[in-house]
Amino acid sequence: MEVYIPSFRYEESELERGYTVFKIEVLMSGRKHFVEKRYSEFHALHKKLKKCIRTPEIPSKHVRNWVPKVLEQRRQGLELYLQTVILENEELPKIFLDFLNVRHVPTLPKAESCGSFDETESEESSTDISVLHLCSSKLSHQPVLLFLRDPYVLPKANDNFPNVVIEGILHGIFYPHLLPR
Repeated sequence: MEVYIPSFRYEESELERGYTVFKIEVLMSGRKHFVEKRYSEFHALHKKLKKCIRTPEIPSKHVRNWVPKVLEQRRQGLELYLQTVILENEELPKIFLDFLNVRHVPTLPKAESCGSFDETESEESSTDISVLHLCSSKLSHQPVLLFLRDPYVLPKANDNFPNVVIEGILHGIFYPHLLPR
């Protein structure tokens, strides 16, 4: 997964003061989509993530002036924050994936859920403090091989070249005593 924040814009509202919206570009499995978030949403994400993973520093909440140069620094800081969370954590929490509007695909690496509160007693501690396993793995296996079409069906007669891999596998499984062509 790759994440960038290519731009930001100022949003005015009649109900509240104006605010900045950051446009997040998410690239995953060859697909790209965009998400727009305010700084307050980044800050809320940071507070939640701190409870279950190691997080990098987030840019300061208070910006003294709203000049483009300062906002550009904040954009760069937020982009670095997202990229660092991805790089430093092998398993990304569900909270983080939700923030980026990424569908949870359990067979992908870096797609673990966060926030399942399995409480277990700590045997090493002399006090009765429970240890919360916030980012425990729920996967028991991952797929090893993916066929784009049924491996048991030989290539059609109109194929110019036979699929030697499939033929070799089928030959090895069903006719191990015969010599190859």
